[in-house]
Amino acid sequence: MACVLTLTELARLVDGDIVRGRQDDALSGMAALDVAGSQDISFLGNDKYRNQFLATRAGAVIVARGETGGPEAAGLVAVDHPSLAFSKVIRYFSAAAEKLSPGIHPRAVVDPTAVLDPQTVRIHAGAVVMAGARLGDGCEIGPNCVIGEQAVLGRHCRIMANVTVGQRCILGERVILQPGCVIGADGFGYALQDGRHVKIDQVGTVEIGDDVEIGANTTIDRARFGKTLVGEGTKIDNLVQIAHNVVIGKHCLIISLTGISGSTQLGNYVTAAGQVGIVGHVTIGDNTILTARTGVNSNVKGGQTYAGKPATPIIEQLKLEVLVRRLPKLVERVKALEKAVLQPR
Repeated sequence: MACVLTLTELARLVDGDIVRGRQDDALSGMAALDVAGSQDISFLGNDKYRNQFLATRAGAVIVARGETGGPEAAGLVAVDHPSLAFSKVIRYFSAAAEKLSPGIHPRAVVDPTAVLDPQTVRIHAGAVVMAGARLGDGCEIGPNCVIGEQAVLGRHCRIMANVTVGQRCILGERVILQPGCVIGADGFGYALQDGRHVKIDQVGTVEIGDDVEIGANTTIDRARFGKTLVGEGTKIDNLVQIAHNVVIGKHCLIISLTGISGSTQLGNYVTAAGQVGIVGHVTIGDNTILTARTGVNSNVKGGQTYAGKPATPIIEQLKLEVLVRRLPKLVERVKALEKAVLQPR
């Protein structure tokens, strides 16, 4: 049976108010403004797309409060945050399409000492669940995943294809690991002895809080001893490297190609934009924003935005960049002054 919302049900779902449209209009899909049809729901979250909004054929559009424009044929539902509201619509339709069908695929390998309920979990072909692992109700383990010995997964975790969760690592509830993610590889630790790099044993674990999502091909190394920690609600993008004994607070955003070196601590609500590099053994305070390609080589106080290498409060960094752009003209002026001063009379 198709998943359908009336305009009234849509408004209730997103905590919005109907501005225009018939309350019983049926809506069965979702699409961008420029391709939506008469039964699709769309949204206007950025005024850059106003021209698309004015021409849309969507059956309903979620808009910010105060908006009354757009085609007369399109129903309007006003909310405080259109983008967040549209996310609720996505979840609504996705839940119907992706309802978990529990069971263990015959080509999966589950050790008899693993603890799980085959009536509530789904394990896909090629997955391996090793001795002593524990899976909470509602977990889904994708194709070719490895869940290591004595690893623990909380309820409703979604582990996509080709993910490895190493031995004794712990995941909270509703954790999402995107394809290729590796949790609990050895930390990068060596000591130079007699001209050779000797491996230092990495015997700790990784612990990930509730509602964390970790992107494709991101790696989080196990601690040398103790735990590498990722706090509740943190979201980590693709291709991020988090080294051993790092501690990341709650509700942080770590964007693609960022690297965090060993034993560094991030507070709560820290944002590290793309290609940020952070050295080891430093502390970054709560509510810090590190703009793209920032290099952090010492402790950073919270509550500010930083840029540059080394990390500098962004206002100071912008002043420095202005001065750097003026250097060529300043050099020419110095040369002209030198020529005027040194010229024989």
